[in-house]
Amino acid sequence: MTQKTYTIFISLIVALGGFLLGFDSAVISGAVPFYRETFGLDSGSMLIGFSVSSLILGAIMGNIIAGRLADRFGRKKMLMFTAVLFTVSAITSALAGDIAVFLTARIIGGVGVGIAILVAPMYIAEIAPRKLRGTLVTFNQLNIVLGISIAYFSNYYFQQTIADPDMKWRIMLGVEAVPALLYFLLLLLVPRSPRWLMQKGNKDEALGVLVKVHGQAQSLIEFREIEKSLREEVNKDKARWSDVFSSRMKTVLIIGFGIAFFQQITGINAIFYYAPMIFEMAGGGKDAAFLQAAILGVTNVVMTVVAMFLIDSLGRKPLLYIGATGICISLAIVGFSFHNAKYNIDEASMKALTEEVVEMSPLQVHLDNIAGLEDLKGQVFVNEVAFFEQVKEKVGQDTYNSFKEIILKHSITINGIWILIGLLMFVASFAISMGPVMWTLLSEIFPNKLRGLAISIMGFWNSIVSFSVATVFPAQLEYMGSGNTYLIYSFFGLLTLIFVWRFVPETKGKSLEELEEKLILK
Repeated sequence: MTQKTYTIFISLIVALGGFLLGFDSAVISGAVPFYRETFGLDSGSMLIGFSVSSLILGAIMGNIIAGRLADRFGRKKMLMFTAVLFTVSAITSALAGDIAVFLTARIIGGVGVGIAILVAPMYIAEIAPRKLRGTLVTFNQLNIVLGISIAYFSNYYFQQTIADPDMKWRIMLGVEAVPALLYFLLLLLVPRSPRWLMQKGNKDEALGVLVKVHGQAQSLIEFREIEKSLREEVNKDKARWSDVFSSRMKTVLIIGFGIAFFQQITGINAIFYYAPMIFEMAGGGKDAAFLQAAILGVTNVVMTVVAMFLIDSLGRKPLLYIGATGICISLAIVGFSFHNAKYNIDEASMKALTEEVVEMSPLQVHLDNIAGLEDLKGQVFVNEVAFFEQVKEKVGQDTYNSFKEIILKHSITINGIWILIGLLMFVASFAISMGPVMWTLLSEIFPNKLRGLAISIMGFWNSIVSFSVATVFPAQLEYMGSGNTYLIYSFFGLLTLIFVWRFVPETKGKSLEELEEKLILK
């Protein structure tokens, strides 16, 4: 095996952490409608939102501890630890008998996500030759979006092949244990980071790893450079929070906090985490909803690859303009489509609805409650919230929780094609802009000394916004209606466009020193 092949091989293994991260984030989207029924969660409750966003809460915890643990125990051991966390989370959540165990399992998986998202690219950057570093580090981001896409296809497959609703969500979540265990075993083939080894005084082992990656001659050069870098770090003043939040950092803080806020507030994780539910609300059946969610995943992968090619040639700011405009327009399309929808129960829909309820549930009480919808025959509703308030009153909370999507499917009149077009356009717009560009900008705008601490702070803020959006999304749909919810996100897309125009500089082709001179106040 050549040095280049060996380096690519171990980078691909490490980047599987990104795949598990993406899979764990998206697989919940298919499980929500089914475990909601198992655990008896009210439709639109904050608990549903928290059951989805609990992964992000765990990721925040993982972010906080990742750097310190990676320095103490090593990059490789921490990646193996994340593989264990993903495995435990997958198996425990799949076997959960109550919502408390389920939430605990998801938070454990989130800790793995938080560690993997920082440590995997850190390891690759530390071991990769400089000519390959950029490409190899992007393996991790590409694996994240691949994991999201595969999760959607996996959900679609199990939706098609498993009849028992309770088993559907358990297998959807439990199947992640297989790639997680494989990741653990493959990591045994990966060497420890040479930079970490030298930090710990294991210079002979570090040199051995460098020889495998760089060859005999170049490895000595790399060895001396790492030695020099470590000596400088010892003598360098540590970054302090007070330095990050000093008045001279005002411009870059506005850019950093702003771009981290707008990346999540436009609802990307709400779309990814609830995609099948959204498509089902547009009147499609479960099978169609899961397939359309899988198409979203493929779009995300393709446009992420496109962004990788364009970010250095076209520039950061043009991509942000394109993305923010697309986000605003696409979510407006979705919002107005739901606003123009009509809801009514007629003879044919009542018959089809009753037959589907009989097929799904043996409980006579649900069938008796569904019969209450007869009172709504002949009425046409143009307001989603008003319609479902009447539905809830007629069928009761329990039946409403169990069959809301089915009632919606048989009562809504909407142009589902526009919903699909709008959401595909939204995901494409995000994947070509806010997704990859935010992290690139954050790595460029902060001065060298403060970069690590500042990016950690921005990542924490970004996760808080993401957690908030994913938690409140079901309640937004329930109490504000789909149309208003998506129009609010569209408005944030417009604010993103204004923010980019007003505050974000073009960083393409500029050295980090040039940017520091321009952006940091004297």
